[in-house]
Amino acid sequence: MSRPLEDVRILDLTWVLAGPFATMILCDLGAEVIKIERPPLGDISRTTGPYQNGWSGYFFSINRGKRSVAIDLGSPEGKELFLRLVEHSDVVMENFTPGTLDRLGIGYDVLARRNPRIILASVSGFGQSGPYSQRPALDIVVQAMGGVMSITGEPGGNPVRPGASYGDLAAGMFAVIGVLSALHERERSGKGQAVDISMLDTQVTVMENAIMRYFVTGEVPGPLGTRHPSATPFQAFPTADGHIVIALGFGPENQWNLLCAILGIPEIIDDERFETGPKRTRNHAQLEPILARAFRQRTTAEWYAELLDAGIPCGPVNTVADVVRDEHVLARGMIQEVTHPVAGTIPIANTPLKLSRSEAGIKGPPPSLGQDTEDVFGSLLGLSAAEVAELEARGVVATRGGPDISKIT
Repeated sequence: MSRPLEDVRILDLTWVLAGPFATMILCDLGAEVIKIERPPLGDISRTTGPYQNGWSGYFFSINRGKRSVAIDLGSPEGKELFLRLVEHSDVVMENFTPGTLDRLGIGYDVLARRNPRIILASVSGFGQSGPYSQRPALDIVVQAMGGVMSITGEPGGNPVRPGASYGDLAAGMFAVIGVLSALHERERSGKGQAVDISMLDTQVTVMENAIMRYFVTGEVPGPLGTRHPSATPFQAFPTADGHIVIALGFGPENQWNLLCAILGIPEIIDDERFETGPKRTRNHAQLEPILARAFRQRTTAEWYAELLDAGIPCGPVNTVADVVRDEHVLARGMIQEVTHPVAGTIPIANTPLKLSRSEAGIKGPPPSLGQDTEDVFGSLLGLSAAEVAELEARGVVATRGGPDISKIT
């Protein structure tokens, strides 16, 4: 099967996580992603552990299937080579501090003059405009400023960063949406445009429910542990050997009766404190210890089987080791082994995108720094091997190399 974006070429100036995660998704959908890296080290995430055979697992997982061209954009010749590549491309993606491309002489206006159809997608901490635009930001900064840390954790506890980098990952996914939207609009207008994605903006967007609750109730949301603010019981409970989550409140009311019967506490079914969902939420402090005592009597697997049979939404709280061995996760092809000639084989998370007539998935291993420089310059710009070698001798490009991990670590 063909891939839906196999006719799209992306020049990828991104580094670390938010931008590379976005171009990874586009690459999995078939786009040719040419990662533009500065010699001699390239993307800083090449030096981020853990390592396998000297290769960064971090870099490996989010740069799979891409190509690497090493150019010094700070040199006039390097900038011109990049602009010539822009003439043959559809998208440029970057996640530098706003203004960096303009200082390099390759801002959107310059790109558009070379290729009016080019789409520039920019991901930054605070966006291309606004009073914070020049401030530095990493994932934890925007998670803090966007409010998610204030509603994560246990009541009365310290702010907690969620275990995944949602500041980066959400921005990357919205960047993909922006690129696909701009590509679609270009079919009508014939023109490219700039896409501006702010990590803080995306955190505000995904805080939708909490922001709505604040404006409706006037109360500032706080951390609730695993609880839901308006559905009860909707949380994790300890079992004899782990934890299980149950999620009542968005299904038939008889699920409450079934749960109480299965847990062996039918006497609370008609307790006026718990007889409706809103009452259970208001009286959660009295209800939780009753349910917790019941759940501790059996193992997670035992509860899971019986609750599933009754049609009650539930699931075990899996560790990462549990997830990557889960029969359903494996049946859906969500863990895929990828083999690199130096790094060896590393199982990594696959794309969740599954299309009925098209293919989506990991195209191959990540590139070594500059491994595709000669091929890309030859096929797109018509440069000979001797011309590329001359550019390399002057330090404008690189066709091989990479960080010496032993010296860094």
